[in-house]
Amino acid sequence: MSQANSWFKQTPAWVWFSVIPIFGGLSIAYAGYKSRTKIWIMLGLGLTGIAFFLSSNDSVLTVIWLSQIASAVYLKKSFLIKTYPKNLMLPEDNKLANLIAVNREKLDINNCSKHELVNCLGLPIVYANNIESLLNEGYIFTHEEELIEIAGIPEKHIQRISLLITFSYNYKKEADFSWRRLNTYSTSELIAFGLDAAIAQKIVAERELRGEYKSMIEVKQRTGLPFSSYRHLA
Repeated sequence: MSQANSWFKQTPAWVWFSVIPIFGGLSIAYAGYKSRTKIWIMLGLGLTGIAFFLSSNDSVLTVIWLSQIASAVYLKKSFLIKTYPKNLMLPEDNKLANLIAVNREKLDINNCSKHELVNCLGLPIVYANNIESLLNEGYIFTHEEELIEIAGIPEKHIQRISLLITFSYNYKKEADFSWRRLNTYSTSELIAFGLDAAIAQKIVAERELRGEYKSMIEVKQRTGLPFSSYRHLA
């Protein structure tokens, strides 16, 4: 049995405490506190308060007692979803995985570690290595489809983690690995990357005069330089 299945087979201790007459409602309040669910806290305290003040009425007390037990049993699965450990791989069941994802902060693919890819998203190490390698080379992911088409991750894995991931865009990071170096590098740095000195000077001078370039074709249009003279920086 997988760790995910074992997690959902358990019955938290607070569920058993719900069978205690009068004060069993506090177990629901506790579950609300642990899962950060205010409405559960209110429900648990409300049941306890009503049971305490009406404890002399056996018939009403029985109804409340049964209600708190039924509520605890009903909320059990939601509690396990809300408190699902981050170090456990997501369940294979897509519906269950999506319910867990709703209660988690999203992981930024472009700014995460291989450890997080494996232990928080549950990706096999081979795919985590692919992502890490591409990120180290300066690639920036912008959509789930790129994880499939460029990183080679099977679609079934992406479907399972789609609600857990997000894609940030770090301009400065990309600028160090693409034609956008023409917007950030000095003349000497461009020369160090293989540009002719006159070409590097013209690119920087135009940039300082009229601002950053918006595309490679704009570099050509504004400077009059042939694309081939700086193509290797693309």
